[in-house]
Amino acid sequence: MPELKDLEATTTDLYEIAERLQNNCVSRATGSGNSHEYVVLRRTLQNSARSKSLLPRFITTCADDNQFWQFIKYKFPTYAERRQYIWDEFRPLIQSLECGARTPTDEIVTGVLPDLNSDHVHEIWQRALQRRTGDADGAITLARTLLESVCKHILDKCGESYPDDCDLPKLYRRTSELLNLAPSQHTEVVLKQILGGCTAVVEGLGALRNRVSDAHGQGVRTVRAAPRHAELAVNLAGSMAMFLVSTWVAKTNSKTK
Repeated sequence: MPELKDLEATTTDLYEIAERLQNNCVSRATGSGNSHEYVVLRRTLQNSARSKSLLPRFITTCADDNQFWQFIKYKFPTYAERRQYIWDEFRPLIQSLECGARTPTDEIVTGVLPDLNSDHVHEIWQRALQRRTGDADGAITLARTLLESVCKHILDKCGESYPDDCDLPKLYRRTSELLNLAPSQHTEVVLKQILGGCTAVVEGLGALRNRVSDAHGQGVRTVRAAPRHAELAVNLAGSMAMFLVSTWVAKTNSKTK
């Protein structure tokens, strides 16, 4: 672990930084702590897109450990309660950083999406990656939003109109036909099967989002998404988005030659 003064400039190990800030909070809540360390660790995590959205709320609102102390000492009277609360609040962030190391596929998708020249699409993808392990419901919602946005951007760039209330399956159907990716546009059996599978994936993502994500209110029989559901949804959405963008780029380039 680098020296504290070097953290902002040199460290890339956000997991260790998050653990160190968690330990600092526990120490402060139980009678000690390091004020300068709290400030630097907090700022480092706030400056990273991978950690900022998962920070405990008290870290976001407490600018230094004195403010944190004023918060925690009145919230819980005992050391044991304070420790458990801090561990629980840090858990989504630490689990995300510990288990959510990006795969090669993540980086490939990240490299292709900018070809669409949309900051909005890039932001949605980054948020989906961040929430994949720490916020399963939100990640599934973002997976669908990613595909909706990619389809709309491609349709817009090609001068194609669509209703404002057009749902994901319809948006994908229009986009796939525009890009010659609809199963009905091909006669090769294997290709028809693959493209039909792509359609099924998109429709499945829409159904999963409606069933287990935070997109709608829940009744008594609540169905909650697990991290594995979120990982599947985000990975599938990323792959389909990459496929659509790559195909659009290839068709656009072929027209300019």
